[in-house]
Amino acid sequence: MQTTFTPYSGLLGGALIGFAAVLLLVANGRIAGISSIIGGLLTRPTTDIGWRIAFVCGLGLGACSYRLIAGEWFAVDSAATWPVMLTAGLFVGFGTRMGGGCTSGHGVCGLARLSPRSLVATLVFMASGMLTVFVTRHLLD
Repeated sequence: MQTTFTPYSGLLGGALIGFAAVLLLVANGRIAGISSIIGGLLTRPTTDIGWRIAFVCGLGLGACSYRLIAGEWFAVDSAATWPVMLTAGLFVGFGTRMGGGCTSGHGVCGLARLSPRSLVATLVFMASGMLTVFVTRHLLD
């Protein structure tokens, strides 16, 4: 499998994610953990629903902005079937709730706040990802 190395778009995307996280924290005093933001929409309808809806809509608008700039949608090629992807998504959601946050919340926002819990969570999900790639590419292939 061949992948395209795109350091500039990755650097720009990472900088934009960091800027958005800082902006949300400075403007609203909120942490940009996607699972908590969406979880707040699904479980507890309160007065802070407006910024949550705006944030989630902004995620979709980001993809639409890319489409307008690039002239095409992202090229995604996956060998996994839809049932496999849906099952994997459910496992990710379960792990997110069990881990007290998602990768963006722990990795971007938690580490920036020097949270020990986020450091452990980030180390665990990075190690798990590396182990999964090693097993699937070298032991099962």
